[in-house]
Amino acid sequence: MLIYAARWTALLTVLVAVASFSPEFAFVSTITAVQSPGSGGECRREGMVRVPLDVPGEVFCLPAQMFAKSNIDFVVPPVFAAVVVAGAAWVVRSIALWEDDEPV
Repeated sequence: MLIYAARWTALLTVLVAVASFSPEFAFVSTITAVQSPGSGGECRREGMVRVPLDVPGEVFCLPAQMFAKSNIDFVVPPVFAAVVVAGAAWVVRSIALWEDDEPV
């Protein structure tokens, strides 16, 4: 039973990691994208980062110092993953998926 629980915990942890890092990857890849040649020269100054807005084609330029890592960046993702995995395990336990429906 312990190996079974460890497998499900590992699977849930991997799923939470993928779910939490995919938006971060998408954001980082978007703000570091190379500007197209006809983009009008926005954010071409040294130390500026291109941040896309909800409207396609709209871009906002911010100083690169605003995107530095902080100490809380190392704490929040593991805590979030632990809470989500614990919550998922609690839900699975509460609906008792492993119990038989047939009385013995």
